Amino acid sequence: MKPASSADVAVIGCGVIGAAIAWRLSQLGMHVVSIDPAPGDGATHAAAGMLAAVSESDFGEHDLTRMNVEAAKAWPAFAAELEAESGRSTGLRRCGTLTVAYDSGDRAQLRRLLDLRRQWGLDVEEITVDTARHTTPLLGPRIAGAIWAANDHQADPRQVHRALLAALEVRRVEIVRRRAVGLSRAPDGRVTGVADDSGSRHPAGTVVLAAGWASRDLVRDLPMAAVPTRPVKGQVLRLDSSGHPDFTLDHVVRGFVQTRSIYLVPRADGEIVVGATSEEQPDDRIVTAGAVFALLRDARAMIPGLDELPLIEATARARPGSPDNLPLVGASAVDGLVVATGHYRNGILLAPATAAAVTELISAGSIPTSAADPRRFGRDPTPSTPSGGRI
Repeated sequence: MKPASSADVAVIGCGVIGAAIAWRLSQLGMHVVSIDPAPGDGATHAAAGMLAAVSESDFGEHDLTRMNVEAAKAWPAFAAELEAESGRSTGLRRCGTLTVAYDSGDRAQLRRLLDLRRQWGLDVEEITVDTARHTTPLLGPRIAGAIWAANDHQADPRQVHRALLAALEVRRVEIVRRRAVGLSRAPDGRVTGVADDSGSRHPAGTVVLAAGWASRDLVRDLPMAAVPTRPVKGQVLRLDSSGHPDFTLDHVVRGFVQTRSIYLVPRADGEIVVGATSEEQPDDRIVTAGAVFALLRDARAMIPGLDELPLIEATARARPGSPDNLPLVGASAVDGLVVATGHYRNGILLAPATAAAVTELISAGSIPTSAADPRRFGRDPTPSTPSGGRI
């Protein structure tokens, strides 16, 4: 088929990450084309949207936590600008996050994390169980400990994505609803465009690979540009509290229930997102009875009132994992190819920062050295030892 006219940038993937990149590039006056058979139907569709730089921090992930903290700072301005341009809400709620422990073992685990987060200089405090009950009356009778992260907020990924699509329409970004199946290359090896499953080719000065876990499939014939993403299946439930005025939850509640992690994210419209499993499984999109049972079992251990709420949706999607849990953002080892994938559990949080970094790279030619540099796998597939110290 006849190739389309050349774009400045072709972005493969139009979830929140890819759409945010396309929007930022289009704001610079670039001709951008986005290629995705079902925009927003991947990990974005299942994501809870926690902007949890503190609550997601864990041992061995100092570099990731530092990225998340900086990304969280960008969210208010990003949301305000996107809402102004699109005329749509992003569901950003500055609500804070309570994390509770179910029993003494969970309390010990929570305090170990608390000590780590304090060591890194994060904004988190231990509160008494009585204080937790005062701020969250719906808590169940068996709570052994609690910590509060005042600056861990939330956005609604589905609303964010709708706003991004509206902004892309304003900016006249073409969305090609086809599946990318390969990369076009010049004789010198430079990537020059994208081929889709209809046989059409989309030439571009730069290609951005933001196809989630499936990004790896598009570079299988480019061993020098390793993109070792993998699917990590997550199952998520959505409940509806709008018809239950006594069920009031105005901030995110996370917890450990006999070492298992669980979260509840309340939306302004009464939706309660409960999640999520983390399974080294393919993206089969199958919701299993065992996962639904396990999520509800642990969620109701924290908030028993969930029993009365209608279950309105159960969703399964795969997140894009990487070998070291850090994203891959930046120039690849192949000219013309930029990578923006592997965000695992932090795709929504990192979307504004990722879009800013990719935009700077394409417009200015470089970005500061980062632990997310995709070329780390091309050079040495062994993850580096995380650095210590304060964030």
